[in-house]
Amino acid sequence: MDDVTVVVPAYDEAGRIGPVVRDLVDEYAVLVVDDGSTDATAAEAEDAGADVVRQPENAGYIRALKRGFREATSEIVVTFDADGEHRPEDVDRLVRPVRDDELDLVLGARSTIPRPSERLLNELARLKIDVRDSGTGFRALRRELAVSLDLDTACTCGTFVLEAAANGARIGEVPAETRSIQKPRGIAWKHGRQLFHVLRYLMLAPRRS
Repeated sequence: MDDVTVVVPAYDEAGRIGPVVRDLVDEYAVLVVDDGSTDATAAEAEDAGADVVRQPENAGYIRALKRGFREATSEIVVTFDADGEHRPEDVDRLVRPVRDDELDLVLGARSTIPRPSERLLNELARLKIDVRDSGTGFRALRRELAVSLDLDTACTCGTFVLEAAANGARIGEVPAETRSIQKPRGIAWKHGRQLFHVLRYLMLAPRRS
């Protein structure tokens, strides 16, 4: 679809990024932001058919995401994790309310949120934004909104939707099942810092349903 770019931030995802791109590239433009990987992530993504932009060093998920927003040229961008957790067949359901001018940001809501710390941040965000999964990495949004976001936080949990709401975005969500992946999950120490950012954004975001 010419009006959609799927932005995939990736760091050391060789062995996973290729299938992710191949599942998407027949339907959508795919832009992989290689965040200073030390493995074959970039080459594998290119071989699978993605456009690849390279960060010279590992700068983190948020900087890679913002680079993807700047580089995308379509009206709608979809954020998609590089590890294969999301299902490509759900992209169209996320995009449709944005394309139909019903919403500016659509979240792919997971059935379960794995980390207790993420669940806490989510519950805090729900004080202002009535969505079940504010920390999902699977989103569809207008590029105009995407490039307006500062995302000056430790991660995107809670604050991505709170900042979008503060910018006047219409926000909703659709269910999005996740696929089981073989990838270790470390302790998300950044969620401790993120708590202060969520509290800061709670003072900025209007109450929205």
